[in-house]
Amino acid sequence: MTSKKVLLVGESWMSSATHYKGFDQFGSVTFHLGAEPLVKALAGSEFELTYMQAHQVPTELPLTMEGLNAYDAIILSDIGSNSILLHPDVWLQGKPMPNRVKLLREWTRQGGGLIMIGGYLTFQGIDGRGRWARTAVEDALPVTCLPHDDRIEVPEGFRAEIVGNRAHPLLAGLDGEWPLLLGANEVKLRDRADVELLARLPESEGGHPLLVAGEFGEGRSVAWTSDIGPHWLPNSFVEWPGYARLWKNVLGWVTKAS
Repeated sequence: MTSKKVLLVGESWMSSATHYKGFDQFGSVTFHLGAEPLVKALAGSEFELTYMQAHQVPTELPLTMEGLNAYDAIILSDIGSNSILLHPDVWLQGKPMPNRVKLLREWTRQGGGLIMIGGYLTFQGIDGRGRWARTAVEDALPVTCLPHDDRIEVPEGFRAEIVGNRAHPLLAGLDGEWPLLLGANEVKLRDRADVELLARLPESEGGHPLLVAGEFGEGRSVAWTSDIGPHWLPNSFVEWPGYARLWKNVLGWVTKAS
């Protein structure tokens, strides 16, 4: 089988801390990768993953349709729209550059497979800082974003409710009860014939969409409103055999491999 090329955009961060010890203090900086569970799940599969970490995105995300066409699927995970809009030549030099948010919409329309995964900087995110509402990328998604902080924190956990067609390729091999999730982004389902709600939060947490599939022009898009790994998606979910199956299903469907 010919491998499908997948670009994962985001899912890394740096943390700065100041340590106080009596009169003295010092600082430290740590670097974190959030997509290691997905990298492991796809290792050796038909999906060839390129992991573009968040600090690389402003300079390395392709600026042309030709560059985006090197990939069959693009995953946006915990990365705000500013990182994609503000190339350093725009931010530091005031130089006009291509709008990569609009390019991603057109790439999807022309046949690409777009996936947005939830987090503190996707959909609208913490304090609205993901800033995906009313963008061109939102046009390509099967859901719309809220105009404000959209996080749903559920520290006690909730179980996904499967509401879609069990025969849909995204749900293949995922029978039975799913492990607990600890949070998600609240979004609104688009009212279109091509949009399919496959899983949602329980009514006790608002019944909001969790897994949604849709068509956009010649392409396809999927919204998964919880995380790719901790904290919203705890280790028990990562270790569940269905974790790898879920993401292979998603990638197979958006790339039209299944």
